[in-house]
Amino acid sequence: MHSPALEYIPVTVPQSATPELMILAQQTAAKWGLSYVDNVQAGLALIQQVSHLELRQLDEPKVGAVKVDFGSDALTFRRLHGGGKKESIAKAVGLKGQEGVRILDATAGLGRDAFVLSSLGCVVDMIERSPVVAALLQDGLDRAAVAEELSSWLPKRMQLCHGVAIDLLNNWTGTRPDVVYLDPMFPHRKKSAAVKKEMRLFQQLLGPDEDADLLLEPALLLAKKRVVVKRPSGAPYLAGKKPEIEMLGKANRFDVYLIKKTN
Repeated sequence: MHSPALEYIPVTVPQSATPELMILAQQTAAKWGLSYVDNVQAGLALIQQVSHLELRQLDEPKVGAVKVDFGSDALTFRRLHGGGKKESIAKAVGLKGQEGVRILDATAGLGRDAFVLSSLGCVVDMIERSPVVAALLQDGLDRAAVAEELSSWLPKRMQLCHGVAIDLLNNWTGTRPDVVYLDPMFPHRKKSAAVKKEMRLFQQLLGPDEDADLLLEPALLLAKKRVVVKRPSGAPYLAGKKPEIEMLGKANRFDVYLIKKTN
């Protein structure tokens, strides 16, 4: 289960905010079931800016803000020069020679992996249960829908579903996915500067996914072709179940569970 601190993360505005921006922040809070609070000085908060929504640790200004920007330099570079279908994640989900693969990313987070897969032609349904993370992700999707380089394809290929993954996997009413993709939060052993600012804020916000093992069985029942689990290199298998394929990278590995056809 996620951290109880989640319930107390407010939506607020910068001190110089216009009345229009305050109304926008109040609408954001209402949409995601969060509280709007004026003049927040400390702790984690969602800040409604004119151009975007961001998560900040207000009493740690050096940490910087976290936002979802699918048009960022890093993601644009990865989309254009990241290796395409030769990328590990593309191989893990089985994209070779396939078009329009349907993927259900049940632990969407900031949507980076979903974005890479959708940029390679997949249609990705994303599940995110944290209202704070879902708000950031939807804000990124809304901006991408009007961005010159993304608007022609991204809205057709990335959809967000806010809810609890285990419930939605067990009762999925959308198009049945070819692949279910799982990347549950894993506790980091090192408290080093190498843990990116987003991961630090996320761990504060969410904590590890202690019920991650429960996702594998419903994922295996729902997926038509395979379930792919992203794990840190030394992490145990999800639910203790050995996959058919293990793809080892420097920091992570992909465990691939193939669905055996019954007919």
